Amino acid sequence: MDIVGFLKSQFICHLLICYIFIVSGLIINFIQLFTLILWPINKQLFRRINCRLAYCISSQMVMLLEWWSGTDCTLYTDPESYHNYGKESAIVILNHNFEIDFLCGWNFCERFGVLGSSKVLAKKELSYMPIIGWMWYFLEIVFCKRKWEEDRKTVMQKLLNLRDYPENFWFLIHCEGTRFTEQKHQISMQVAEAKGLPKLKYHLLPRTKGFAVTVQCLRNV
Repeated sequence: MDIVGFLKSQFICHLLICYIFIVSGLIINFIQLFTLILWPINKQLFRRINCRLAYCISSQMVMLLEWWSGTDCTLYTDPESYHNYGKESAIVILNHNFEIDFLCGWNFCERFGVLGSSKVLAKKELSYMPIIGWMWYFLEIVFCKRKWEEDRKTVMQKLLNLRDYPENFWFLIHCEGTRFTEQKHQISMQVAEAKGLPKLKYHLLPRTKGFAVTVQCLRNV
C-alpha cells in the first residue's frame, strides 16, 4: 500500500475529513443565513453568492467520491452535444440504484461548472438536515412531500421561480422517485403488469408526473 492509500485508511484521516466538512458546512450555512437580507434588495446577487457558497460544501463531497473512494465516473455522450454541456441549463435524468447516485450526478456537474447551482427534486424532510439540507434551502431546491395532491401547486410555483435564475443549472431528477430495492422492484413490476407496461429487469417503473411538470415549467429556460 502506498503512502496515500495508507493515509486514506486511517481513522484520524476520516475524523479530520468529517471535522472539516461539519465545521466548514455550518459556517457556510451561517453565512447563507445573512445573505437573506439581499433577497428583497437584489435577488440575483443573492442567488449568485449562494451558488458560490454551496459549491464550497458540495465540492467536498465530490472530492470524497473522486479522491478518497477512487470512484471513476465515465461519460458516454454524443460528441456534437458535448460542447453545450455546462453552457446552458438542462434537466438530467438519473437512475437511483445506490445511496451515492446523487454524488455521481454532482461529479458531472463539477466537470461542467454547474455544481454550485445544481438543483434537485427532494423530500421535504431533507430541508431540515443541517449543512446539505440547509444549503439546498438557500439554493431554492424544490422540496416535496411525495403527495401529489399537496405537492402540485407548490412544486410548480418553485419551478417557475427558477425561470429567471442567473446561473446555468442542471436539474437532477431520479426518474424512479426512490432508491432501488428488491421489494420495491417487485411492487413496481406488479404495477407495470396491471397497467400493461413493459417489465424492467434492473430498474423501477419511472414516475412521470414530476418529470412532466419539471419539463413544462422549465422549458426554454
